[in-house]
Amino acid sequence: MADTGSMDVPEISIEWYHDVVDVAARSPQPLQWFVGHATEGVILLLGALLLVAALSRLAGGPHDRALALVAPLPTFLAYACSEGLKTVVDEDRPCRTIGRAIIAGACPPQGDWSFPSNHATVAGALAVTTLLLSRRLGLLALPLAALAAFSRVFVGVHYPHDVVAGVLLGALVAAVVTPLLARPTAEVLRRRADARRPVPDLAGRPRR
Repeated sequence: MADTGSMDVPEISIEWYHDVVDVAARSPQPLQWFVGHATEGVILLLGALLLVAALSRLAGGPHDRALALVAPLPTFLAYACSEGLKTVVDEDRPCRTIGRAIIAGACPPQGDWSFPSNHATVAGALAVTTLLLSRRLGLLALPLAALAAFSRVFVGVHYPHDVVAGVLLGALVAAVVTPLLARPTAEVLRRRADARRPVPDLAGRPRR
């Protein structure tokens, strides 16, 4: 184990970090540029996929509409959990302790802790929420989330275990919170629909 702040980093994660950034350093310049700019772009694409999946549910019944309405919330909650863990773990960035930020250019400032990766957490949450709304779009989102997570190691700002933990955290929060929020929301939508439904008079005709 290596001492990198208040958290001991597994040696295997350090070794994998070295392997990835060594490959990054030897990779062609266009690939370095692409991966260096990929994370934010992939996150935006994942957000777009989630939006499309949510919109496709709006024409359905109360449960479908409820899923669409609560879809953004798991990602925000997952991000908040990630930020909370960072303040507890206080793991320093590898580009600070090892000094090998190959592509990122500048290492994030002191106090911007490494574990877990916020980008990976958001990517995992977006991908799993999309999968819960649309299997077809979700199967596209999952490898994109993996790419977003890997890119953070490739550019040198995270250890591999940071991004794995982030993806798993985001996926877990999305898998648990999405149906948990959708159930009461669907019930509220059903009640509102029942309240707007015309009540028949004694002759069986709907009252206006």
